[in-house]
Amino acid sequence: MIGALAGGMAAPLVADGAATVGELLIEGLGKAAVYFIISVGLTLVFGLMGILNFAHGAMSMLGAYFGGVILVFAVGSGSGTITTIAFFFVAMAVVFATLTVAGSAVEATLIRRIYDRTPMYQILLTFGIALILEELMRIILTLRGIQPEPTWISARETAPAILGDRQEVLGMNFFGLYIFEFILGVVVLIAVYLFLTETKYGLYIRAGSEDSEMVEALGIDVRKAFTVVFGVGTGLAAMGGVLLMWDPTWGASVELSIDVLLFAFVVVIIGGLGSFKGTVAASVLVGLTDAVTTWLFTTGIVDFPGLTEVSVFLLLVIMLIIKPQGLYGVEEVGGH
Repeated sequence: MIGALAGGMAAPLVADGAATVGELLIEGLGKAAVYFIISVGLTLVFGLMGILNFAHGAMSMLGAYFGGVILVFAVGSGSGTITTIAFFFVAMAVVFATLTVAGSAVEATLIRRIYDRTPMYQILLTFGIALILEELMRIILTLRGIQPEPTWISARETAPAILGDRQEVLGMNFFGLYIFEFILGVVVLIAVYLFLTETKYGLYIRAGSEDSEMVEALGIDVRKAFTVVFGVGTGLAAMGGVLLMWDPTWGASVELSIDVLLFAFVVVIIGGLGSFKGTVAASVLVGLTDAVTTWLFTTGIVDFPGLTEVSVFLLLVIMLIIKPQGLYGVEEVGGH
């Protein structure tokens, strides 16, 4: 009888444990997908151009607000799930196109002037661009009666219930948005992979990351490739921002700029600066670490949510100690 009772108690415990693991896996892969979408643009830019773009997070912040504006005006209280998701994809396409053009213009008018200078000039310039964009957004939002911090609630509330609320599936309880993020992340991964392997600009990126001087010697217009890559990288960062607008952990806010930038740098450094494969692997590693530590430090085991970010950066420190060049990095990338 005691054995039967023990067996009856063990079954629910095992089931609960499996459900928890499933929930953490879904959440981790959803977060990993967003980290990848944002970080891969940073990887592409550094891989070819050798530029650490400190304005990358600001582009995600702009994407979150631009996408939010489109959805707030387009989605009404009576809009169905399919209609809302359709408008979301419209918003994402518009944001990607707009910020890609804007990023290309920034590269052509500002960054191109300092290629022959030390990396410090590039860092200061891109960081200055980020500060200007953040303050402009603060002014605009304040004038429109929208609080720059915390998150823009009206934009987040446009998410349909199937994505914005928790769903109960096979005993697991998770936000439907995580599945949506994962699917989009896979689509973007495939698209970027095909861009790198099946297009001439992808060939320029891969060749330029190995030896940019040889690429120029072969008569390839590397500067045009720089413009395209910087624009695409900016557009991808903005796409990630549109996703974060609905994310229950993030949301649209001016602070999103620095928060996203920190996580993006963690991913690209752990994966290896300029490495596409490393960005994929590091995104999964950071996403799962984020999900597991969030669960550990917010469920009463240790009630200290701030430890989640500490854990992610601790992962970065460990990687720098064990393998400073990252998982798939090399000693020199981007011609530096």
